Amino acid sequence: MKFKTEVCLLMLAIALFAVSVFFYSYQASATEDVAALSLNLAATYPYRGYALMFVGTGSFFMVTASISYSRRSKNIL
Repeated sequence: MKFKTEVCLLMLAIALFAVSVFFYSYQASATEDVAALSLNLAATYPYRGYALMFVGTGSFFMVTASISYSRRSKNIL
């Protein structure tokens, strides 16, 4: 990969990590008793699945860019 592609992948990974923070911490409004809602995380935090998907995708992009950079830097030396 070229350097610009690696940098774009890293920037995309950082953006996905930032978005996943908002999705992971979003809490639905409590309409019932707090103790009852705390037992059901899916109702309390409805977007955690998306957040984990974004973190996984961002991690994949970050690993891909770092492997590409390390291979390219070995060829330069």
